[in-house]
Amino acid sequence: MTAVRSQPETGHHDGEHVPQGKQQYYDALRTLSQASVDQHFEAFRDIAWDDPQLQPRDDDERFVLTDADEIGRHPWYKSLPRERQIQVGAYRYAQVAKVGGQFEQILIAGVMHHLIGMENGNPEFRYAMHEVTEETHHIQMFQEAVNRLGEDVAGAPRWFVRFAPLITSIGGWFPELFFVGILAGEEPIDHLQKSIMRAGGSHPLIDRIMQIHIAEEARHIGFAHQYLEHHWPDMGPVKRRVMNVMFPIAMRVLCDVIMVPSKADQRAMGIPSEVVKEIWWDAADSKKLLRDLFGDVRMLADNLRIRKGPARLVWKALGIDGESSRFRSAPSSARG
Repeated sequence: MTAVRSQPETGHHDGEHVPQGKQQYYDALRTLSQASVDQHFEAFRDIAWDDPQLQPRDDDERFVLTDADEIGRHPWYKSLPRERQIQVGAYRYAQVAKVGGQFEQILIAGVMHHLIGMENGNPEFRYAMHEVTEETHHIQMFQEAVNRLGEDVAGAPRWFVRFAPLITSIGGWFPELFFVGILAGEEPIDHLQKSIMRAGGSHPLIDRIMQIHIAEEARHIGFAHQYLEHHWPDMGPVKRRVMNVMFPIAMRVLCDVIMVPSKADQRAMGIPSEVVKEIWWDAADSKKLLRDLFGDVRMLADNLRIRKGPARLVWKALGIDGESSRFRSAPSSARG
């Protein structure tokens, strides 16, 4: 048997010249991969599920939603008896956890479609596998939280679950669009969780889950941004035209999957239909929230030079246009 010498990932064959931009991209991926090795979390090691302080209780006022949550800031919720506020709050956290886990299941499946034909030595493969490993633990901690909260939440809308196989297949034949979809789900939930933590947090079990998710999603979101910026110049003219329009559409549609409870969950929480319309996204403050969710994405679109001309009209029509972030994770970026 011939001995095989182990070599580091290079992203190219020996002697092949790599452009500086590509080398910088590969170096960034290796940095992200090492960060995943140096600091990562496991669902059943890094959360003390049986700690008495983390146990959900029916009378625990830490489940009361704050103004950081769009339901919590609405007068309808504030008018509820305290006991009912706690019930709705616990259900809301379980609902967000459920849909977050479902979204990440689709993310994993789509990434697997994308990676199966990837060439040897590409650093994208290693980092994507780190991300998939981390997302697996996120799904486990989300579902465990749902189970322990004891709420039989429905999660994502039925259409999203039914079309999951089609959505995941996009990762194989149109990976750039799939990575836009990844950001469309990750950016809103990241914004929501950071807002809750900035407002003082919630129940300690929910806080611990959000701390872990925020820490690792920073790498995942960073990878998606860099992937799109790196691969965009190599796309053909047809794909670019499609993406100019589909970029904001994917953002808007998948934002609703993450942020808006399904019809079944709206009924379970007892939210009146007129309140649903105000919260998502008819009221002035909710329209501003919708714009604020996409400050970082608008920054990416501007870097790609696609938020202009007729495509800009799509952003405006969908209610997600506005100022771009000056830097990633800026607290608020939309104005007016």
